Amino acid sequence: MEPLPELYAIFQGEVATVTEYGAFIKIPGCRKQGLVHKTHMSSCRVDKPSEIVDVGDKVWVKLIGKEMKDDKLKLSLSMKVVNQGTGKDLDPNNVSLDQDERKKRMFRDYTSQKITLEAVLNTVCKKCGCKGHFAKECFVQPGGTKYSLIPEEDEEEVAAAGYERDEKTSLADDSSKKRKK
Repeated sequence: MEPLPELYAIFQGEVATVTEYGAFIKIPGCRKQGLVHKTHMSSCRVDKPSEIVDVGDKVWVKLIGKEMKDDKLKLSLSMKVVNQGTGKDLDPNNVSLDQDERKKRMFRDYTSQKITLEAVLNTVCKKCGCKGHFAKECFVQPGGTKYSLIPEEDEEEVAAAGYERDEKTSLADDSSKKRKK
């Protein structure tokens, strides 16, 4: 078996191929190649690795991971923790690598959590009598159109029955106003 560099060792390698997700680097002294993922090319966001490196470029890299997958040894490399001019280690205690790993593990998906605003939804305005807002937020003018929140599907039947009742009472109010004149 070929001698591989130790974990967290820094060496200068040559770019073998560039893909849309990173670059493969030839490791000196053996036939193996390691991948520098585009997230490990620079401390800034990299959209196209071909804008950073070209085939044949010499780059300083740090070996940050070894993994056996499908009977193949996969090597992970990083360029962002090594000064590309001098080859000096910018992260000698591997702090930023640990932080990157924590960021990956701590991602949570909050899309399934539903936010309910029952405190406001269940209120009735004292000024206009509509649901969903307070009197201080009411924008209805005297004698103007009343607006309220659109009810949920299960509340539509109840709201429809209430709307028909409101129409009947408003028609009765209009007829009583006409009689008074």
